[in-house]
Amino acid sequence: MLKKVLIANRGEIALRINRACRELGIATVAIFSEPDRPSMWVKQADQAFCVGPGPVARSYLNIPNIISTALITGADAVHPGYGFLAENARFAEICADHGLTFIGPQPRVIAAMGDKATAKRVMKEAGVPITPGTDILENAEAAAAAAKKLGYPVLLKATAGGGGKGMREVRAPEALEAAFVTAQAEAEANFKDGRMYMEKLIERPRHIEVQILGDSFGNVVHLGERDCSVQKPSHQKLIEESPAPALSDRIRKSLHTMAVRACQAVGYVNAGTLEFLVSGNDVYFMEMNTRIQVEHPVTEMVYGIDLIKEQIRIASGESLGYAQNDLKPAGHAIECRINAENAENNFAPAAGTLTGVVFPGGPGIRVDTYVSTGTAIPPFYDSMLAKIVAFAATRDAAIARMERALRETSIEGVNTTVGVCLEILADKRFRAGSYAIDFLPQLMRAGVS
Repeated sequence: MLKKVLIANRGEIALRINRACRELGIATVAIFSEPDRPSMWVKQADQAFCVGPGPVARSYLNIPNIISTALITGADAVHPGYGFLAENARFAEICADHGLTFIGPQPRVIAAMGDKATAKRVMKEAGVPITPGTDILENAEAAAAAAKKLGYPVLLKATAGGGGKGMREVRAPEALEAAFVTAQAEAEANFKDGRMYMEKLIERPRHIEVQILGDSFGNVVHLGERDCSVQKPSHQKLIEESPAPALSDRIRKSLHTMAVRACQAVGYVNAGTLEFLVSGNDVYFMEMNTRIQVEHPVTEMVYGIDLIKEQIRIASGESLGYAQNDLKPAGHAIECRINAENAENNFAPAAGTLTGVVFPGGPGIRVDTYVSTGTAIPPFYDSMLAKIVAFAATRDAAIARMERALRETSIEGVNTTVGVCLEILADKRFRAGSYAIDFLPQLMRAGVS
């Protein structure tokens, strides 16, 4: 088992990793930027070191400072969490070059699957259906020619993208050039990689993802699926649940089988997620996230498995120790992301100091957060403050429990997404489980309070 882990992240995921390490008897090293110095994950770690000022390029993306901290503290592993460096193959290689275990998949797999255009080619070779699309587009002129061939509407996507960044829907030829330039600039700013490709836009699909675990002995299992179709206009997720509602057994089993087959094809090791678009009876591979997901708690609640601990065990060279038939899902879990955002202003992020914080409790409620009264929310980072997860025997009971939990929640000092989450849960389409990725934008246009 690993002895000391440097946590190369911030916020709730840094605290989440620290807790898993504590329970495994592993020492931890936290990193932080200057604005994050008083934060909870910094106080909870065994050691903590500042790696730079507020801007992410000078702190949480400052690879020399992060590696130096790991070496100075005697860490033998690095856990990247999600975002920042989690899907950076070069960072994983640098860790290996310095004798540090990267808690995630192999660099070659990160490179292949993190590059979305390459990932689609690999999936096609593995017999997994993919969305019709292109390879890397050289420029806006090539994009225009591709769109004419695919037929509008199309979706421009950054090959290194994530979180909805570097992505634009285009419904008419006259809008293509501006969309391409804007998406490319956004991708370059966020990922230092402006390469773009294009997909045929599948109208009103559901966004379903499958959680997998693989070890270095060739064992791969799935831990069911999550429905992530409640997305903001920016394509960022807001509510996730497991298992996916109103999904046929045939589609469900097909998704699980394809995810496992795909991971076996690339020799995948550690935790990962395959994302699919489901439209009627059609299923299309969208992308793979070679890391732990923000929404991993809903899977943990349904399967009773600590995914962060599993990541650490696998990285330590242990086998899974169980087979697919040993994994028995039970109940239903829903997660709401509580972000510092103004839903009435297109979910614009908010910065400020939290003047009052009360989170819910009671049976079946889990809160993953790093904030409390007095926490300063800087403008440099993701706007998520907390994840509230409700678990119950049935979906209806989980929804009722989540509604109760959200009404118990009080966060003062910034606008949050608590109110819009309540509106979503009350909507009859969500209650019926018959929603797609256009559900929340429609709800916003209708004027949620």
